[in-house]
Amino acid sequence: VQLQASGGGLVQPGGSLRLSCAASGSIFSINAMGWYRQAPGKQRELVAITTRADNTNYADSVKGRFTISRDNAKNTMYLQMNSLKPDDTAVYYCNALIKPYGSTWHSYWGQGTLVTVSS
Repeated sequence: VQLQASGGGLVQPGGSLRLSCAASGSIFSINAMGWYRQAPGKQRELVAITTRADNTNYADSVKGRFTISRDNAKNTMYLQMNSLKPDDTAVYYCNALIKPYGSTWHSYWGQGTLVTVSS
């Protein structure tokens, strides 16, 4: 099982980006999926999380600006980021709780995608 994150890049303050995270492999089921970020010199923090039932939760710092969503048929999660600020600059990681065929639930991480907000 692998998670592949994509969509990062350089954007000006006030701009938008859409991140994607695709899960692949021998997947029986995916439960919660989430985005985390780690800025230079800081600890990794939760940005947003979504359950299979589409319940969502956001960090206070991104509420009203970021939207998390998922396409269960494609085993893919998205993060629409609007009104980006320099403080949003970080490496963004996706995480998912996945049950592979013939195995138990495991937490998987994607490789990270860099988002830089700068003029």
